[in-house]
Amino acid sequence: MWLLDSPRIGDNPNIKHFAGRLLKQPAREGVVVAQSRLGLLMCRECGNARDRRIGHDLLRQAARAGDVGAQRELGQLKD
Repeated sequence: MWLLDSPRIGDNPNIKHFAGRLLKQPAREGVVVAQSRLGLLMCRECGNARDRRIGHDLLRQAARAGDVGAQRELGQLKD
């Protein structure tokens, strides 16, 4: 996640892709912070509807588990 948080390298599309690959397995295993970060990344960065739908699903899972950032993001997405 620090890759995404780094101001210098976090905007690089290759880094976002790499970070997404690293977050995929923990998100599948139910790691809430991974679900939240990957969901956010997919909602904001993916160009196709399938990936955005998966991102929304991940954000919903994280929000149900109590992740405040995911809850906030879903509120913004519904507006």
